[in-house]
Amino acid sequence: MSASLRSRVSFFHILACFTLLAAPAVAGDRALLIGVGNYQNLPAEFSLPGPANDLIAMQKLLTERLGFDSTSIRVLKDGQATRAEILSSMNGWLVDATKPGDRVYLYFSGHGLQVKDADGDEADGLDEAIAPADIAAGETDWQGAVLDDEIDVVLERLKGRAVTVVIDACHSGTISRSLSEDIAKPIEGARFLPRPDAKSVEQALTRGLRIDLALVDKPKLVEAGVIAWSAAAPYQVAWDDVRLPTADRHGVFTAAFVAGQTGDAADANGNGLTSNAELLEYVKAQSASYCASQEQCGNLDPQLEGKPEALGDSAMVPEKRDADGNGQGAYTIAPNAAVPTYQAASAIDAVGDIIGKSEADDVMLSIDRPTTLKAGEVFKLTVNSRTAGNLLLFDVSGQGKATQIFPNEFAQKITTLAPGVPLILPDEYYGFDFEASGEGDGIFVALVVSDAVDLSDLAPIARGLKVEVDARETLSEIVARLQKNWTEDLDTRGIHWSVGTLRYRVE
Repeated sequence: MSASLRSRVSFFHILACFTLLAAPAVAGDRALLIGVGNYQNLPAEFSLPGPANDLIAMQKLLTERLGFDSTSIRVLKDGQATRAEILSSMNGWLVDATKPGDRVYLYFSGHGLQVKDADGDEADGLDEAIAPADIAAGETDWQGAVLDDEIDVVLERLKGRAVTVVIDACHSGTISRSLSEDIAKPIEGARFLPRPDAKSVEQALTRGLRIDLALVDKPKLVEAGVIAWSAAAPYQVAWDDVRLPTADRHGVFTAAFVAGQTGDAADANGNGLTSNAELLEYVKAQSASYCASQEQCGNLDPQLEGKPEALGDSAMVPEKRDADGNGQGAYTIAPNAAVPTYQAASAIDAVGDIIGKSEADDVMLSIDRPTTLKAGEVFKLTVNSRTAGNLLLFDVSGQGKATQIFPNEFAQKITTLAPGVPLILPDEYYGFDFEASGEGDGIFVALVVSDAVDLSDLAPIARGLKVEVDARETLSEIVARLQKNWTEDLDTRGIHWSVGTLRYRVE
């Protein structure tokens, strides 16, 4: 029996090259930045110094990197950010002043909280909310919060716009139980208001409850194109950076989010384009670094909600880069975008943008001959992982097609990779060899998933070595699944997975 892996490429024609650092401002674009560090009806110890600095950083990001004109940005700071003004600005400034095809940006920095669910749409009986400047504590609950349901209504009215929501706050239901001996007192730097009637309970008893962090908790809004960034996962805490002097503090998430879009630190594959997936991995790494320095922090996993196909899109207009690294980049406009969104024109370069992770030699791919092969040449692949996990292995061609090499029905066993034990493909049980065909560049992509995540619908065994699929679509759907929260043990955290790639050429 014989088989060949089609590893052909004809280099994509450069569809577009862009020299701008930011998108051109559009008259209908609108941004609403809300930062609340001082609360009118709360004790001074609930104040947060970070939001004031966050607003400055976000204004600079919007005008210098994202192409918003300063006149298109409304800022509500502290006492300006009352419940009435927040809702009025959301509806008037963001909805009424824009039309389909415009960009809309909503940002909040301050305290998050939970209140009793009034309409029965929350499984845990609690609505997630943000705290305006005039929030007040009632006898049993907070009064005057801006609910996630209210924000969802605004987002529904923004249909057809390119909407980005960024929330540097948290809604953790366990912060007051797990971090504070006195649940009525705040924790320095924590962006969360415990409920006024909160009772101290055993933390383990509450870990099975699902609490949605995201303010965008309706799938139809994500399907409509809303992209939502959040500072933490459910049961986690968003933080002011308490390592800094009080006057210089900022949100840990906001600082990383801005830094990842103002230089090339987040550009993991170095192609001059910082994708949404790369930005997410960057803010996760920065957040984890902060938590490693703080005893109370625990885990911190920022979240990104949006269509999977947006993972490889640039978070801003990419800079042009030439062959010497001075600007030549082959970028194209992503299909079906409400406003121009850019992605790598090369399907091979796009792999790194979609995956987002920097490779750290956790997964090593090798071939038993030079990576420049002759058409018809027989070869074997070896995968070696530092951690145990289930393997997904793809061959991506320059034409944007992906062949699933593993799992496949020809392998004798589909088993978990053992740490440090190489897997050689194909082995003698396959009954055939891998043979290079066609011409051009390609890339092998190995994903090793350490947690028991079911990916059988996205990478079925029956498809292995038989069917070519769209590489961007398939990898985006898999990575989006791997970005979900792991909730099968006591700590909500990110799913553990790693990646390795190997570029090659067939002549």
